[in-house]
Amino acid sequence: MQDLTVTLLQTPLHWQDSGANLAMLEEKLWQIPGPTDLIILPEMFNSGFSMEAEKLAEPMNLTTFRWMKQMAAQTGAVITGSFIIKEQNRFYNRLIWMQPDGRFEKYDKRHLFRMAQEHDHFSQGDDRLVITLKNWKICPMICYDLRFPVWSRNNAKEGPGLMEYDVLIYVANWPAARISAWDTLLKARAMENLSYSIGVNRIGEDGNNILYNGHSQVHSPKGETLYHIDGEEAIHTMSLSYESLISFRKKFPTYLDADRFTLEN
Repeated sequence: MQDLTVTLLQTPLHWQDSGANLAMLEEKLWQIPGPTDLIILPEMFNSGFSMEAEKLAEPMNLTTFRWMKQMAAQTGAVITGSFIIKEQNRFYNRLIWMQPDGRFEKYDKRHLFRMAQEHDHFSQGDDRLVITLKNWKICPMICYDLRFPVWSRNNAKEGPGLMEYDVLIYVANWPAARISAWDTLLKARAMENLSYSIGVNRIGEDGNNILYNGHSQVHSPKGETLYHIDGEEAIHTMSLSYESLISFRKKFPTYLDADRFTLEN
C-alpha cells in the first residue's frame, strides 16, 4: 500500500460571493508544492456558512460543480469540500468528492446545526459515504457531524486492514468560540476509530460577525497530532503512512472488543 498525500487549505472566505471564492481558491490550488492525491476545502467553500439557501444554491453540474471538475482534472488530484445544492426543491449542504477523471461521489450533511437554524433551511442526509482512493478507504463528513461519535463509528471487521475506513475527514466552518471542542473531538475520533482524522476549517470573519480561527489539523490513530495550524492562511501537504496505521491496529486491536450495532435512519 502506498502512502496517501493530502493537502489542507485553510483560508478566509468571501461572504456569499461564489465568484470571488472560486477565483481565490483557484490561485491557492496552483500554489500547492508538488503532486498530491487529495485536496480538502472547508465547508461551504464558495459562500461561507450561510442559511440563505434559496439565494445561494446551485443545481448539480453548474458553476461550482464544474469548477471542481476542472480543478481536479488540472491538478490530477481529488478535490473535496461542501457547498449548497438545490435538488428536487430541497436544499442540501452537500460534500462533493470530485475525481480527476470527472467521476464523483456526494455526501449530504447528516447533522444540521440547529443553533444556527440549519435544520430549518436544509434537508438532512441519510447515508454515510466511504470512498476508496489509492486503496485507502476514506469517510468524509461535515462540521457538526463531528459531535456525533455513533455516526462516525468505524465499524469493526475481522482484520486490521478490513476496517470500514482508514481516514476520517471533517470539512468545517467551526467558530473560534467553540474551538476547544473541535480540537478535542478530532483527536478523540482518531483514537476511538483507529483511524487518521483530518479537520479542515476556515479562518476570518463571516457576514454574521462570527470569527473563525482555523485549527485545521491531522491526527494519527494513536491520537498524535501530526499537523496543527492556528488562525493563519495555510496550504499544507503531508503524507499519511498506511504501514504505520496497520502496525498500530495489529498492536492495539481495540476493534476486536467493539460493541456491535447497526444504525437506523
